[in-house]
Amino acid sequence: MNEVIKQLYDRKSVRAFLDKEIDEEIVQEILCSATMAPTAGNQQLYSIIRVRDQELLNRLADSCDHQPFIATGKLVLVFCADCLKWHQAFVDCGINPRSPTLGDLFIAIDDALIAAQNTVVAAESYGIGSCYIGDIMENIENLREILSLPKYVFPAALLVFGYPTEQQKERKKPSRVDIKYIVYDDKYKKLNNEELKDMFSRGRNDETYKESMKKFYNFKYSSDFSSEMTRSIKEYLKDFNQ
Repeated sequence: MNEVIKQLYDRKSVRAFLDKEIDEEIVQEILCSATMAPTAGNQQLYSIIRVRDQELLNRLADSCDHQPFIATGKLVLVFCADCLKWHQAFVDCGINPRSPTLGDLFIAIDDALIAAQNTVVAAESYGIGSCYIGDIMENIENLREILSLPKYVFPAALLVFGYPTEQQKERKKPSRVDIKYIVYDDKYKKLNNEELKDMFSRGRNDETYKESMKKFYNFKYSSDFSSEMTRSIKEYLKDFNQ
């Protein structure tokens, strides 16, 4: 196993950081790594907001499901799916372009997340931990105000970086499901109940498995923040239905 693959295996989310700044030279390498990511038609349909103002960080932490550690990150990046810049350029060139559509948004989200993952890999190579914050998609009205997001710019992901504490380094990475339930040949395979149980039980007995699934359902799938995320996304999508 080469060093890059090993880092991919070892990498886990980090939510507690040392009080140690990241050298600006390294920050720039991480940011430039994002711009080297694969991108649809070489369009780079994303913008990256580096949040440095402490008041804004505090507001982001509160808006993103009240997670204080966001405000302690040594590098905080918001990856936005950006359907605006190309549209503006078309207008400037005398074209009468159609408005951006959901198809444009989805491909821009792909671009943004691929770029984001490049920064995660780049940071890991320097021993810098990271954590994705999907809650950036909540409270869309607040986020638009906090980050001055115009129409056709969607906050797809937030990443928090910093050097991990010893506790975070030693914390065991959560196990992943068996690859046979992730990779299929030629066509999608719908799993039966026994396969689903084997996939998700992670060695638990039947009763413990069912209880853990109920807890996860209540904590994540049916949670208040999940409902808020759905509401926020629906609200945002109104921009693409006009």
